[in-house]
Amino acid sequence: MRKRRYLAPWPGKELGESELAQEGAAEALAALEGKAAIYHCVSRVVNREFVIKREEREQFVSLMRFYEAFSQVQVMTFCVMSNHFHILVNIPRRPRDGGASWSDEQLLKHLELIYSGKKLGELRWELGHYRSQENEEGAEAFRQRYFRRMWDLSEFMKILKQTFTQWFNRKHSRRGTLWEERFKCELVEEGHAARRIATYIDLNPVRAKIVNDPKDYRWSGYGEAVAGKEVARFGLRMVLFEEGMMLMNEERAAKEVATWREVMKKYRVALFEYGEEHVRDVAKKRAGISKTRVEKVLAKGGSLSEAELGMCRTRYFVDGLVIGSESFVNSVFILSRTYFGEKRKSGARRMRGVTSSLCTMRDLHRDVLTC
Repeated sequence: MRKRRYLAPWPGKELGESELAQEGAAEALAALEGKAAIYHCVSRVVNREFVIKREEREQFVSLMRFYEAFSQVQVMTFCVMSNHFHILVNIPRRPRDGGASWSDEQLLKHLELIYSGKKLGELRWELGHYRSQENEEGAEAFRQRYFRRMWDLSEFMKILKQTFTQWFNRKHSRRGTLWEERFKCELVEEGHAARRIATYIDLNPVRAKIVNDPKDYRWSGYGEAVAGKEVARFGLRMVLFEEGMMLMNEERAAKEVATWREVMKKYRVALFEYGEEHVRDVAKKRAGISKTRVEKVLAKGGSLSEAELGMCRTRYFVDGLVIGSESFVNSVFILSRTYFGEKRKSGARRMRGVTSSLCTMRDLHRDVLTC
């Protein structure tokens, strides 16, 4: 089914004739137009080894922020653990002119985010040389070399993982790959689904029994936001604003998240709503729900609530391919018909054993919950 990296069929991606010819494609495209392209990305260390210590986490977050700014994307929240990381990232529409409106000086100024000193001087000379020789083709090729790395999920993740691996290998005198596979990514609908995934990410250190309160884990979006990092606060504000936009008009939604105090209050309520089981079980030193408990509930024909699901490590939040409302998933499916076999007639799949309005694109039959 997965022929290539799954990306949103809107915007900034040209749809093929076979996709546009699907019944209902025009309506599906209209329903998705203007929506954010949000992805939940996960990558794990080779052999799941616990090698990302304090210094490594600090370096990873630093590099992530550098390349977030350079790539013109928005990290909504994240969590760096000892053998894997999660990032919820919003990829904006690529400018229709592909960056043509940027002046040479604007591009060079932007390159200061990732280059300095001699390297930056070489780049400035190279572009200036093309201009002085009236070599417009060479100048444009130079510019596109960098514009191709912006407003793009795959490029953002590629440069982040590669650069961190290079730093890690130098520090530990090692060679070879650090990550066990290409990163996994799941397309997430703005609003309720995005908030659900964001809290799932920020609750990682609680599920792992590292902290009792997610605010105490510094290598996460919520931890950074509580510590006063404006870029992290903006990311969480975006999570709640997008949800507010689906429930009210833009002006009112903006007022709801106008101050960090309001954002913190709303997001913390969401965290403890989904992490409630842990709060009740702190005295028993049990982080969330045990796998045995989950299996008993499901064996009796019961279902887990979203709050209970939040304290489980669930494949739906990593391997679901697309997650959101039924209408959202079905619209994406219509525009992604070539990913699936001819027998597949619909896109949305209810999450098994879970009481939730959320649907995913992939129907997971085995090992849905890995508590």
